[in-house]
Amino acid sequence: MPDQSISASRTHRPAPGTAHGAAPGTDPGTAPGEPSASGGLTRRKLLGTAGATGLVLGAAGGAAGYAAAPAQATPLSSIGSEQVMFHVKHQPGITQGLQARGHLVAFDLAAGAGRKEAAALLRRWSETARRLMAGEAAPHDDTDVARDAGPSSLTITFGFGHSFFTRTGLEKQRPVSLDPLPAFSSDQLDKSRSDGDLWVQIGANDALVAFHALRAIQKEAGSAAKVRWQMNGFNRTPGATAHPMTARNLMGQVDGTRNPKPTDADFDQRIFVPESGSNDPAWMAHGSYAVVRRIRMLLDDWEKLSVKAQEQVIGRRKSDGAPLTGGTETTEMDLEKTDANGDLVVPLNAHARITRPDQNGGAAMLRRPFSYHDGIDADGVPDAGLLFICWQADPLRAFVTVQRKLDRGDALSKYIRHESSGLFAVPGGAAEGEYVGQRLLEG
Repeated sequence: MPDQSISASRTHRPAPGTAHGAAPGTDPGTAPGEPSASGGLTRRKLLGTAGATGLVLGAAGGAAGYAAAPAQATPLSSIGSEQVMFHVKHQPGITQGLQARGHLVAFDLAAGAGRKEAAALLRRWSETARRLMAGEAAPHDDTDVARDAGPSSLTITFGFGHSFFTRTGLEKQRPVSLDPLPAFSSDQLDKSRSDGDLWVQIGANDALVAFHALRAIQKEAGSAAKVRWQMNGFNRTPGATAHPMTARNLMGQVDGTRNPKPTDADFDQRIFVPESGSNDPAWMAHGSYAVVRRIRMLLDDWEKLSVKAQEQVIGRRKSDGAPLTGGTETTEMDLEKTDANGDLVVPLNAHARITRPDQNGGAAMLRRPFSYHDGIDADGVPDAGLLFICWQADPLRAFVTVQRKLDRGDALSKYIRHESSGLFAVPGGAAEGEYVGQRLLEG
């Protein structure tokens, strides 16, 4: 354990933010230079954030908690002070805004490890996550990688794959919603980088904080589980734009305009498993299902298109994300509008048309991705694209419905390739004194 008097910014716990899945609020701290209650240096003095309130990710267009939009533009010095709570109704990392850095990692339980070992592992992981998200040092053999940083909006999220229930003898508790995804025509899946017994999502607004969490989680796995695959991603850093705006992907397109918002009346119904009245087991109450896909973008082919051709593929203007039928990014798309020649302004196979909930029986999912770039392959082609993560209460009704529609004629399909896939049951958040998954493993 590092000396507390030296690494105060990793051992002093910040003031709590908002609980129950919504983006946490500000950390008011104490006045610049004023001693804390314990007599030590204040968080603001340590982080150099005097006078900064540091809004946490999740505000876009005036709607706090808009999950796929970047943070309010704030001074970079305030980013480290932002904290997301661990003990909440829904696990962290679902409704928070896009983070600048992310790691996705799947584990398989070791040979001979079962329910007992899995419970001990989730207990260790949960304590590690709680401490790191509070800006504290890891519980065992901290590496000091994040010694000088605050929490930086760190979130750590845990999920269970289909195979986990067989390995632990809990087949009767496996949700029907976790049945394997069907095959799609655009799939070119690498099985070694798909699925897994356990899945962990790590996100933060500082790369070293995210890496520190990744190493701590990997080390705490010990002999109970081994890494099956790992993927690293990124998004734009909060505060990098002059004003809050929806993120862009590596194709240069504004991505996430029609994402469900926590302020929507039916948001919880679409994204989270209810406490009662569903076909899911009781341990999944307040949880969600994550579909995780590594989608490679064929950027060399895409970038040969003119901007106008790219806009026809998507159905939106590249400059500002507005629909081709006019208005601003949030203007409702007019699917019936035609041009002077009588042709539809938004083509029938445009990506934005096909993915609309009203074109898919109301199916909707909360997309919360990271971009990735893993270098150049042997042919000199960039290995880059999207670590697609979407959240929903029912993957068959949401992701599968939309992906089947895309399979039948999405103009974007020729410029992307689905290379890995996973579906994970993510239980609700752990209450004080609990670890994630305790109601499953000890029920």
